[in-house]
Amino acid sequence: MAGGGFTDAGDLKRAHLYEYRITSYFLIACMVAAMGGSLFGYDLGVSGGVTSMDDFLKEFFPKVYRRKQAHLTETDYCKYDNQVLTLFTSSLYFAGLVSTFGASYVTRSRGRRASIMVGSVSFFIGAILNACAVHISMLLLGRIFLGMGIGFGNQAVPLYLSEMAPAKIRGAVNQLFQLTTCLGILVANLINYGTEKIHPWGWRLSLGLATVPATLMFVGGLFLPETPNSLVEQGKLDEARKVLEKVRGTANVDAEFSDLIDASNAARAIKNPFRNLFKKKNRPQLVIGALGIPAFQQLTGMNSILFYAPVIFQSLGFGSGAALYSSVITGIALCIAALISMAFVDKFGRRAFFLEAGTEMIIYMVIVAITLALEFGEGKPLPKGIGIFLVIVICLFVLAYGRSWGPLGWLVPSELFPLEMRSAGQSVVVCNNLLFTALIAQAFLAALCHLKFGIFLVFGGLVVIMSAFIYFFLPETKQVPIEEIYLLFENHWFWKRIVKEDNGKFVEPVK
Repeated sequence: MAGGGFTDAGDLKRAHLYEYRITSYFLIACMVAAMGGSLFGYDLGVSGGVTSMDDFLKEFFPKVYRRKQAHLTETDYCKYDNQVLTLFTSSLYFAGLVSTFGASYVTRSRGRRASIMVGSVSFFIGAILNACAVHISMLLLGRIFLGMGIGFGNQAVPLYLSEMAPAKIRGAVNQLFQLTTCLGILVANLINYGTEKIHPWGWRLSLGLATVPATLMFVGGLFLPETPNSLVEQGKLDEARKVLEKVRGTANVDAEFSDLIDASNAARAIKNPFRNLFKKKNRPQLVIGALGIPAFQQLTGMNSILFYAPVIFQSLGFGSGAALYSSVITGIALCIAALISMAFVDKFGRRAFFLEAGTEMIIYMVIVAITLALEFGEGKPLPKGIGIFLVIVICLFVLAYGRSWGPLGWLVPSELFPLEMRSAGQSVVVCNNLLFTALIAQAFLAALCHLKFGIFLVFGGLVVIMSAFIYFFLPETKQVPIEEIYLLFENHWFWKRIVKEDNGKFVEPVK
């Protein structure tokens, strides 16, 4: 069986003995930790808006400003094609991918909470440097600090949420990260819409306000409990038991605590978690979680739309204010999609959202490409009705992405890795994600200039490939305890032939 050969949770070890209640302690801890997503989201939203502001362009990119003025009300695919301008956006993600390896060490040895706090401090420094920038080198240095903050935050927050959450609601809890990311994007778009009217320093205010989520994250982090998984990993068993009882709202946690200890004992036997990631028995986690899903999330083209939404809309003939307003609309659509996904992902499952929304995304990309091919010409204004139609289609694309590849691109990888290589695995996830984010960010405006409407067909074709990948290779992980995910691969139609073989011997599950 191809798409149907996927196991459920029926043969797991002690999952049926797990007990929990939703407590205020658990909810507050998860909401505070999830604020780490607002750092990522705010930067995603603010970057594209700032790079479309005239005062910012005049200060740092005068050639782009002059080209923009020459095509102020006309459509022009190449209006913003400047590699130094795109480096302003992508430098953050290149810095983030390098920092993830340091974040892996901190996350494993010092805990998830420590990484979250380091990330908030670095992001704060970067925001100050950007707001005060007087030269392009200072601007890029600030972006590097912001990237380090995102590298640490994106490494730790999805892990924190997945480890704190009971299996039956892990999908919804983990997607708090996506929700706060979306809210960060929306807030950034609203701020850009207001600061665009403040001359000549509105762009400084947009960049400087990134200190607000960083401060909230740091202050909240001071009071965060460490996850039971991390405490067990550090050998703090008594403290781990106490935290587990508090977050589960019951003293009857023997089964779950025993599974955590089993996983920790297996983890201690692993001296090099990065090397262990490449072992045959861990091939599904490597291929699906560390390499496939993080790369595919960026190859949907969605983050390019988020980075450059104001720039895209201006290139399509919208005025500066109208472009930022359109970006606000897409930000609202993203938040709505995140709420939909949170509400239903643990009911319908990860695969259903990936496949259904993927089909929609393919259709919308083709519609955008055909519309631009027929109606979009260099040197002539885009008809108002066509412009509105494009905004609607892009919003529908955002709704599809925002309930599938957006949140699940972080949720599913954070579920797959066993404890012994969870920090290392999440580092590769974040590194791979940020690598493709940076490459797409750096290349998108040049690709838009040279491929024109064809760039949207390229993204549509990539969504076809990634949907097939999910259909054939990803087992359903909903409501499966995080320490027992590995058993799914031992019963999967394709992966079972690989994971049960290690140097010619069958690998027994941890007892």
